[in-house]
Amino acid sequence: MRGALPGIAVRAGSLALLLALWQAAASHVQSPSLPAPTAVFAFIGHEAVKGPLLSNIAITLARVAVSFSFAMLIGCALGLAFGRLRGLDRAFDTWLVVLLNTPALVITVLCYIWLGLTETAAVLAVALNKIPTVVVLLREGTRALSPELDEMAQAYRLSFLDRLRHVVLPQLQPYVAGAARSGLALVWKIVLVVELLGRPNGVGYAISIYFQLFDVRAVLGYSLAFMAVMLAIEYLILQPFESHARRWRLGAA
Repeated sequence: MRGALPGIAVRAGSLALLLALWQAAASHVQSPSLPAPTAVFAFIGHEAVKGPLLSNIAITLARVAVSFSFAMLIGCALGLAFGRLRGLDRAFDTWLVVLLNTPALVITVLCYIWLGLTETAAVLAVALNKIPTVVVLLREGTRALSPELDEMAQAYRLSFLDRLRHVVLPQLQPYVAGAARSGLALVWKIVLVVELLGRPNGVGYAISIYFQLFDVRAVLGYSLAFMAVMLAIEYLILQPFESHARRWRLGAA
């Protein structure tokens, strides 16, 4: 805890400097296009108490959770299969490259056209944008698995489940953690785009409404409020998980 205090102090000081610069720029410009941070925070407080801010955040967070979980499960399974089975990897590598280079907007529009403006289409569009990156990371992690540990598992005649639990997954945990951290940052941004294009609620929908009203204070308020939630998840869940996932490598070194 004592060692973490300097890092926290540096981050807090950096954030305070950013807010001070923002306040100074807003005071200098004196324009509704650049509201002061005090005005934005006042909007957040009012919307949280009397407006739909919290309900919209909850709806968007639920979409993020479902899309993220689906993408991680499918992506990890495919990445493990592609890393282990070279023939499968050669057969579908082109598919993977195509999905990696297809814009998120195109996938979202196609899902809405084919499935309608439904919740299923929204979740599927987000997951399809994330799955290829998870597959690539887990495929590379699977290729880096220790052959010595594989030989040990064969020598001890471990079952498939035991080998997966005690040999494969501990080595893949850092790659899963990396995919989760990068994936969450990507997923929540795509969810906002999906909501903006075709959902009647959520943070992205609210931002689209306030954009049409040219209310920059509200746009920034919704953005910062949801960003704060995602930062809390990053620092309280994902970073500790990544540190835990890398412990065995540090111990081995």
